[in-house]
Amino acid sequence: MPKITKDMSFIQAIQAHPKAAEVLAKYEMGCIGCMGAAGETIEQGAIAHGVDVAELIKELNKLFKYS
Repeated sequence: MPKITKDMSFIQAIQAHPKAAEVLAKYEMGCIGCMGAAGETIEQGAIAHGVDVAELIKELNKLFKYS
């Protein structure tokens, strides 16, 4: 079961795994400092930035395999 889902906010994703911020930065999603970070979902942010949501979620959840 995935630990991070597309329906989570960016803050929730970072709380789930601190290195999520590094993955988001890799995709040029500086949403951590954005005012929408608490309310915008990962899916909404990915769409706004032209990022493949499924690929992003897959990479975020890979973090848990190495923790």
